[in-house]
Amino acid sequence: MSGTIRSHIKQGLTVDIVLKKDQATGRLTRGIVKDILTNSANHPHGIKVRLQDGQVGRVKAVITNSEGEA
Repeated sequence: MSGTIRSHIKQGLTVDIVLKKDQATGRLTRGIVKDILTNSANHPHGIKVRLQDGQVGRVKAVITNSEGEA
């Protein structure tokens, strides 16, 4: 699933995000969504979320059960 549509993102989902400091390299960080920070229905660069460990970034991919979601 795409990370650009807010309705696809729910608390508790496992996602890959790009942190602000990693935007130049595109390095992904995997975590579980704690809060959804973007208010609009979609965003071309990804919905901004806060992970359970406190990191904030834009969702690049939603991890499905077949990809290893717990």
